[in-house]
Amino acid sequence: MTRRLVAALALASTPLLTEVMTPAAAGTACANLAALTIPSVTIKSATAVTAGPFTPSGSQTAMTLPAFCRIEATARPTSDSDIKFEVWIPPVEAWNGKFEGVGNGGYQGSISYAAMAIALRRGYATASTDTGHTGDDMKFGQGHPEKLIDYGHRAVHVMTESAKLIIRNAMGRFAERSYFVGCSAGGQQALSEAQRYPEDYDGIVAGDPANNRIRQTFGFLSSWIATHGADGKLRSGQASLQACVG
Repeated sequence: MTRRLVAALALASTPLLTEVMTPAAAGTACANLAALTIPSVTIKSATAVTAGPFTPSGSQTAMTLPAFCRIEATARPTSDSDIKFEVWIPPVEAWNGKFEGVGNGGYQGSISYAAMAIALRRGYATASTDTGHTGDDMKFGQGHPEKLIDYGHRAVHVMTESAKLIIRNAMGRFAERSYFVGCSAGGQQALSEAQRYPEDYDGIVAGDPANNRIRQTFGFLSSWIATHGADGKLRSGQASLQACVG
């Protein structure tokens, strides 16, 4: 992993070396971050967002945020991967020098904008991923084992490595500390990061972590079958009780 990070840094640093430095920051201007080259990653856009109301993609509710640089990107570590992620970076003068990756909930295939907003308001550079799929229906994994791996652990890891490089180019230096915060499925992501990729973060908050996911998922399925008929409609209370006790 260290060799991969060094190689990616060498490529991602190219725009930084050619960028004209300004007294305010030694990093790359927000818009120019779209030109970064990171293996298996495509940066869709890099946009300077002014302070004020911001409506995330797919939402009808605006949130009030400080100014930040918004990077939208897609990672494809395999031919069947399509991992979307965003990195939000505060202005140099507002940055606390730290990075916070945030987790998801349930089988959520969407970026956790609310959690990113909390981190950004506290001065963190932050990142979130859709874990490689859209929506919360697990059918996305049927016949797509690589997408299951993306959801299970790879998406958060790839997001983390890429975000660190993007932040380094934006700010002219790596974050002093990196933290991951997640609850429920995000807690499971936190445990997975600690177990599989211990070098990703200096500190991890695993809130109410889902674990033993295979047993848990079959438990959810068993409960659903007991409370729903073959037509997918919810059974009455008595019928559900009879189905549970056999």
